[in-house]
Amino acid sequence: MSKSIKASSPDATLREKRRADQARDGLKAAAEYEAAAVAMREKTAKLRALRLAKEAKDAKEAADAPPAAVKKKSKKKVAE
Repeated sequence: MSKSIKASSPDATLREKRRADQARDGLKAAAEYEAAAVAMREKTAKLRALRLAKEAKDAKEAADAPPAAVKKKSKKKVAE
């Protein structure tokens, strides 16, 4: 008899509602977390591709450019 009273009590109904809300919020939070992680991976891949393209361009320009002339050091004359 006490079980039927407990099951229909307002507290039990509130607990069930709270559990359902928490479960729904948990699923929503997990989906948001996963969406943020996917966006971060896509952004990282895009930035990596841009960086690699820039490095390849810089390396090609450096290879095509004539080497810089090396300035010789002048020898100091020793006063005798």
